Amino acid sequence: MDGNDVNAIGGCPVMHGSNTSVERPVTSWWPKSLNLDILHQHGARTNPMDVDYNHRDAVKALDYEAVKTDVKALMTDSQDWWPADWGHYGGLFIRLAWHAAGSYRLGDGRGGAGTGNIRFAPLNSWPDNASLDKARRLLWPIKKKHGNALSWADLIILSGTIAYDSMGLNTFGFGFGREDIWGPEIDINWGNDSVLLAPTDERVTDIEDANSMYNPLAASHMGLIYVNPEGVNGNPNPASTAKYVRMTFLRMAMNDEETAALTVGGHTVGKCHGMEANIGPAPEEASMSEAGFGWNNPNFNGKANTAHTSGLEGAWTTNPTQWDNGYLDLLFGYEWELKKSRAGAWQWEPVNIAEEHKVPDASDPSIKHNPIMTDADMAMKVDPIYREICERFHKDPAYLADTFSRAWFKLTHRDMGPKVNYYGPDVPPEDLIWQDPIPAGNADYDADVVKDKIANSGLTAIEMVNTAWDSARTFRSSDKRGGANGARIRLSPQKDWEGNEPTRLDKVLGILTPIALDAGASLADVIVLAGNVGLEQAIKAGGHIVEVPFEKGRGDATEEQTDGDSFSDLEPLADGFRNWQKKIYAVSPEELMLDRAQLLGLNAAEMLVLVGGMRVLGANYGESKHGVFTDREGTLSTDFFVNLTSMAYSWHPVDDDGFYELRDRKTGAVKWTATSADLVFGSNSILRAYAEVYAQDDNAEKFVRDFVAAWTKVMNADRYDLVA
Repeated sequence: MDGNDVNAIGGCPVMHGSNTSVERPVTSWWPKSLNLDILHQHGARTNPMDVDYNHRDAVKALDYEAVKTDVKALMTDSQDWWPADWGHYGGLFIRLAWHAAGSYRLGDGRGGAGTGNIRFAPLNSWPDNASLDKARRLLWPIKKKHGNALSWADLIILSGTIAYDSMGLNTFGFGFGREDIWGPEIDINWGNDSVLLAPTDERVTDIEDANSMYNPLAASHMGLIYVNPEGVNGNPNPASTAKYVRMTFLRMAMNDEETAALTVGGHTVGKCHGMEANIGPAPEEASMSEAGFGWNNPNFNGKANTAHTSGLEGAWTTNPTQWDNGYLDLLFGYEWELKKSRAGAWQWEPVNIAEEHKVPDASDPSIKHNPIMTDADMAMKVDPIYREICERFHKDPAYLADTFSRAWFKLTHRDMGPKVNYYGPDVPPEDLIWQDPIPAGNADYDADVVKDKIANSGLTAIEMVNTAWDSARTFRSSDKRGGANGARIRLSPQKDWEGNEPTRLDKVLGILTPIALDAGASLADVIVLAGNVGLEQAIKAGGHIVEVPFEKGRGDATEEQTDGDSFSDLEPLADGFRNWQKKIYAVSPEELMLDRAQLLGLNAAEMLVLVGGMRVLGANYGESKHGVFTDREGTLSTDFFVNLTSMAYSWHPVDDDGFYELRDRKTGAVKWTATSADLVFGSNSILRAYAEVYAQDDNAEKFVRDFVAAWTKVMNADRYDLVA
C-alpha cells in the first residue's frame, strides 16, 4: 500500500509521508505535463553557499600559482588505492577534462565543462566515463585545500591542461571562472534511447548518413562522448567511423583540422584499459559501501595494468607520458590489423612492430605490449581529408602542437562565453572568433537625448519592442552566447533570419543607425534603448509612469568578429514569446517556448509575464492576433490574464495544428483566437496559478513592475562586462 512500499529485501513496511524517490514524481500521470522544473534548477534552494557569496569575487582572490603547483605535483604522486599508469596521472586527468568538455553540443549550447556536471548522473555513470570518479577523488585534496574559490569545474579542466604541460606540451592558456552547479542539469536532452550503448541506429534514421543522427546530440549514442571506439554499431570500419567522427565533432563546434588535432593529441598520451573483469555497477547504481565510486573491478588488486575502463587495452604511443610525434610515427609507419583485446573488444594492432616501438607495461616496465589504435584512430589514416591533415602534422610537429593546443583550449572553454568571464594569469590575450568578441562600447553619451530622438523617429512602439526582443532573444545561458550586445542582428546570418522579419528589421535599423552614429553610441545600445522607449510608451498608455532601466556600454561587433557558421545554430526556429514558429514541429509550441525560456535564464513567472505582456503589446510575429486577448492592443495591461482565466469564454480547437477559438459562452461568437502557447497558461494548473495572480484586480501595478524586470533581465542577459 502507498507509504508502505519497500524495495529492500527483508525490510519491514514503514509509513513515511514524503515522496523520497525520483522514480515516482507527483506529476508523472498528468497528460502532456510540462517540465517546468527546468526553469527552477540551480537556485537558492539547492545552492549551499551563503546568500551573499559571489563566485567571481572569490575567483579573483584565488592563489592561481599555488593551485597550479599542487595540480602539477599530483601528476606524479601515485596513490596506492588507484596507482598511476607509469607513475603519471596525466592520461587519466586528460580523459577527465576531455569527457567533461566533450559533452558540449553546438546546437543548443548545452553540456560542456562549465558547470562541473560530470560529478552527477547521467554523465558520471556513462560507460565512457568509467573510473573518472577515481580521477575526481584524486583531485579532492586540492579542492578541499583551496575551497570555494576553486570550483570543481575549473579544477577538472585545469587538471587536463596541467597534465599536457607536465608532459611537454606548450599549452595555449587557461581561464578560471567556471561556477559549479549542485545537481544535474535536468534541462538537457541526452537522447531518446533508454539503454546505454544501444545500437547506433537507434539515434539515426539512416546509419549510412551520420547527419541523420538525433539532433541536437553530439554523440552517436547515449553513454559515449562521440563514437564507438570499436566502430559504428561495434563493427570496425574506419571509413564509416570517419563520417561519424566528422559529424559528432562538427556538433561539438570543431572543424576537420581541429578534429584531427584533438584525435592525434588526445591519443598521444595515456592508454585504454581493457582488463577482463566482471566490472561492477556505475556510481549511481552501486551499493552504498562503494562510497559513490562504482565501476568496481574485482580483479584490480591495486595495479595500474589491471584497471578496466573501455574494454580496449593498450597505449597509442611508445612513450605515453610524453608529448611527442609518436602517434603519427606509428600510425603511418606500420600496417594495422584487427585484434581482440583481453576484454574481447575490437582494436587495431601493428603488423610486425619493432621491439623498440612497443609500449612498456603500465605497472611493470620490464613487460612490453603492442600499441593499439581505435577505429576512430584508423579513420585518420583512411579518410582522405583527415589523412592529408595528419600528414601535414607528421611533417611539422610544431604545427601539430600549435593546432592541438588551440583546439584543446577551445574544447575546454567553449561554453564559458565572452573572454570577460575568464580569470587568471594564463588567459591568452588573443581574441578568438569562437569567443564571439565584441569591442568595448562607448558609455559617454546622453541616453535621454537619444531616447528623445528615437521617440520622434516615426517608429511605432511595437517596431521598437520587437527589434529589441529579436536582438536579445538569441541569448543562451547554456554556453553564454548570443544576446543583444554586439548588435549582430544587423549582420549575416541574423539579418536574414525569417524569425527576425527582415523587411521590418531593415526599416528599423535604417532609422536607428544614424541616431546611434550621431550620438556616438553603439547600435546595440540604441536597439535596446528603442525597445525601452516603446515599452515606456505602452506602460504610459496603461496609466503608469515607469522608466525602464538601461545600462550603456554595449559594443558593435564586425563581420570579421562573427563566426557566421556557428551563429546559424542560434537561429530561433520558434519563439513562443512572439507566438511564432517557422513550421509545424513534432514538439508542441508550448514545449518550444519552455526551451527558449530556459535558455534565456527565465523562471516560470518571468516567462509568463513576458508572454502575457508581449501579447497585449501586439508583439506577435507578422502582426498575428493569436493570443491578443485585449481590446486595447498596444497598452501594457493584465488583459491577457484576465480574459484567459475568465469563464465567460469557452475554448474550441479549429484544426490539428494547435489553433483555437475563444467563443462567448452565451452567444457562441468568436471573441479571440489562440495557439496552444497561449492557452497553456490557463490549462496547465501550475501556470494557471501564476496567471491568476496577474488577473487579480490588485496586481495591475505589480504586473508592470514584473514585466519591466523580466524585460530588463533579457536585455542585460549577456552583459557580463557589468559583473566581471
